[in-house]
Amino acid sequence: MTIAALAQRDIEGSVITVEQQLEDGANYSRYIASYLSEGNKIYGLLTVPFGSPPADGFKAIVFNHGYIPPNVYRTTERYVAYVDTLARNGFVVFKIDLRGFGNSEGEPTGTYFSPDYSIDAISALKSLQTLDYVDAEGIGMWGHSMAGNLVLRAMLVEPEIKAGVIWAGAVYSYDDFTLYAIDDTSYNPAVQTTSRRISQQIRETYGPPDTSKPYWQAVSLTEHLDLLESPLQLHHATNDDVVNIGYSVDLATVLDAANKEYEFYRYDGGGHNIDSPYFNEAMRRTIEFFKENL
Repeated sequence: MTIAALAQRDIEGSVITVEQQLEDGANYSRYIASYLSEGNKIYGLLTVPFGSPPADGFKAIVFNHGYIPPNVYRTTERYVAYVDTLARNGFVVFKIDLRGFGNSEGEPTGTYFSPDYSIDAISALKSLQTLDYVDAEGIGMWGHSMAGNLVLRAMLVEPEIKAGVIWAGAVYSYDDFTLYAIDDTSYNPAVQTTSRRISQQIRETYGPPDTSKPYWQAVSLTEHLDLLESPLQLHHATNDDVVNIGYSVDLATVLDAANKEYEFYRYDGGGHNIDSPYFNEAMRRTIEFFKENL
C-alpha cells in the first residue's frame, strides 16, 4: 500500500491483442482488446482514429472507470459519451476494465486500500507503448470517482504518464476519507469481499486513517506530491452527492502549496458524472488539456 513499495514494483505491459472488432465510431475504429497485468488478462475498449498516424504516432489516453458493481459492469455500456468525445478528437483511447470487472481476470480489490488498479492502469500505458501507431511519449490518464485515487497514485510512481485528468475524484490523504466519506448507493459489499477484508485488516493493524501516524503518512498520496512530475486537471460539481467536492478542494490546496502544475474547475451542477449541460464544457477543457500536455 505504501507509495515507496509501489515505486519499487517492476510493472510491465504486454502485447495488446484485438479480441473483437466492433462497429466503427464517427471517425475511429472500435475494438475489444486485451493485455496482461500481473498475469491477469485485462479487457478493454480500444478506439483508434481513422487514417494514417502522425509521424510520432497518435496521442493516447488510458481511461479508468469509477466504481460500478463488478457483476453488472459491461465494457461497452459505460462512459459511452466520454470515450466517444475523446476518440472523435483524435486520441487513441483505451478504456480498461479493471481486474474483476467485466471479463477481466483477477479479484476486484478496490482502489483505496490496494494498489492493484493503479498497477492495471500503468500496465495499460506500457502496453499502449508497444503499438507502433501510438506516441510512446504522449500518453495520459483519465479517471472518474474512485479512479481519481488510482490516477494520482499511478502518476506519483510512473513519470511516463504525461498528464492526468480527474473527474469527481476521491481519497487522496485518507484524512479526507474520514472527513467526507463516500455515499455510493451502488456499492455492493456482497461482491466486494476482498476489498472489505483488506480494508479491515489494515485498520485492525494500523488503526483508523490518521495522517499523523507513520503508516498513514506512507500510504497518503498528498504526502508524496514531491514525486508528481506531470500536470493534473481536476473537475468537480458542487452538487456531487456521491463524492464530496471537498476532496478536490483539499487536493487543489495541497497542489498549490507544493507549487505543482494543475487546473481545478468547479461546476454549479451536473452531479457525480458532471452531466449536461456541464458535460460539454468539462470535456472541452479535458481535450484542450490533453492536447496541450501530451
